[in-house]
Amino acid sequence: MEIAVVTGGVAEIERDAGQGSSMEAEWLALLAALRLARRQGLADFVLLGDAAAVVAQANGAVRAPGAMAAHLSAFFVLASDGPAPRVRHIKRTQNLAGIALARGR
Repeated sequence: MEIAVVTGGVAEIERDAGQGSSMEAEWLALLAALRLARRQGLADFVLLGDAAAVVAQANGAVRAPGAMAAHLSAFFVLASDGPAPRVRHIKRTQNLAGIALARGR
């Protein structure tokens, strides 16, 4: 799996995030984005993603199935360590992290 996070116009790409599904990669990217926001001390931020299912799970709108439940639990643990993050769905064509991954190939 590959994941990317973009903040302030700078992309951070991890090319070897292990083996897994695209859904797992989306969760790993969301967790990486939240960790980065916390490291940078950001208080008012929005996490953007193009995986509607992951966004819905992170927002508590739908239940996380099977293996994704562990990622959701990790998200809630990280989220509890500061201001509650807002998670919003965007189109794939607007996702700067996805664009960065596509360009880096």
